[in-house]
Amino acid sequence: MKGEEWYQEDSVAARYETKRFSRGGRLIDQREKAAVLEALGPVEDRRILDIAAGTGRFSLMLAEQGADVVAVDISQAMLDQAEGKRRSIQTAGTLAFLRGDASTLPFADNSFDAVIAMRFFHLVDHAARFLKELKRVSAEMVIFDTFNRFSFRSVYNWALPMGSQLVSPREVTSWLDEAGLELEASVDDWILPYGLYRVMPLGLAKLIRPADARLVSLPLVSTLVSVSYWTTTVS
Repeated sequence: MKGEEWYQEDSVAARYETKRFSRGGRLIDQREKAAVLEALGPVEDRRILDIAAGTGRFSLMLAEQGADVVAVDISQAMLDQAEGKRRSIQTAGTLAFLRGDASTLPFADNSFDAVIAMRFFHLVDHAARFLKELKRVSAEMVIFDTFNRFSFRSVYNWALPMGSQLVSPREVTSWLDEAGLELEASVDDWILPYGLYRVMPLGLAKLIRPADARLVSLPLVSTLVSVSYWTTTVS
């Protein structure tokens, strides 16, 4: 996995959310959570596995809304951050944190109704192998996102601490074919790269974001989208 040692450092976990989801980055956090909820539909009483759960952004949200969630991450430091946040909220569902490797999950087949893996596939090689494992433990659906090869992110990707796996829609389709997953829906978003939003004041980001969202619908510009959200079903 790309940047595995870097990702597990205590200092990375300590500043993870501040660096990515403060200032204009708050809009990224809101959009990603909305994408997950839109894909899942009602979550109350559903069993959901959160892969690469990190500091618990999605796990905590889903447990608050009544889902029974297991959050898996390879970094204990990230999970410790999530545990700390958990103490300050009320969860209607259950929530368990587990350090583990997404390539070999300690769960029986069909243990969960849905699996989400956000901010994960840009870090892995052999994505289809991981998708097969996520499919194995899911009875209904697997939801994930990818960073796109033909986007502005490619301009500065080389400068990131661990870089990112940038892929085309055709490559994702080949992953799904190999993993035996059916594509239910895909949504493209964000012409401007995440990195730009993170350095903007929130007020400025809110002014720019609507125009960015409109650009996504333009045929020629849409080929430059930064992110795709994928909803797949288990056949």
